Amino acid sequence: MRKNIVAGNWKMNNDLAQTETLITALKGQTISSDAEVMVAPPFTNLWAAYNALKGSDIEVAAQNMHFAENGAYTGEVSASMLKSVGITTVILGHSERRAYFNETDEILAKKVDAALAKDMRVIFCFGEELADRKSDNHETVVGDQIKNALFHLDAAAFKNIVLAYEPVWAIGTGETASPEQAQDMHAFIRKTLADKYGAEVADSVSILYGGSVKPNNAKEIFSKPDVDGGLIGGAALNAEDFFAIVNAF
Repeated sequence: MRKNIVAGNWKMNNDLAQTETLITALKGQTISSDAEVMVAPPFTNLWAAYNALKGSDIEVAAQNMHFAENGAYTGEVSASMLKSVGITTVILGHSERRAYFNETDEILAKKVDAALAKDMRVIFCFGEELADRKSDNHETVVGDQIKNALFHLDAAAFKNIVLAYEPVWAIGTGETASPEQAQDMHAFIRKTLADKYGAEVADSVSILYGGSVKPNNAKEIFSKPDVDGGLIGGAALNAEDFFAIVNAF
């Protein structure tokens, strides 16, 4: 049975003191759902976050990593480096990495391989832009992103893959994605997996929604049969809001 997961992506926010304050607030909240909970601070705060949350019900994940094990890649971090500070889950392919840092499907396939080779779990992100949605090309775009980066893997690899659908067109554009639109795309994603790997694999993979989930819409979004949780941005920076989303299950 697939897991319900709520992951907070802090992006480039919170220095060390702010991280400690937020973690203290998070530890003061109560999880009243069966959701697996994780937060992804910036690289500089991963070790502090890991230590502060050790023994709690909140896992610490990384926001990114390089595909190389080591070498002349100034400013980059490898899977082994992440694991050395206790991190075993990494977010890859986030829309901001694709848009601002030119990460291609080819690069992301290499990152996925590198993470899996170190027994890390991957939260793999993808999603269409506004132009793709308006041209009714969204399923093709999303299908290609999944196939190009993941379909070289064998079925067993998907036990360490979580998918996260981000409708980029619904974030900061004035457009709104309905829970029904989220469900439609999640169902398409699951069918895409089933067509390649079979229903058993498709039904075992958690698919998260990353389209501006808030406390006031989480319950309706999470009630959809193919939505298994959320990848949360801004609301993850407030402990009460984040746990209102976690407890929406």
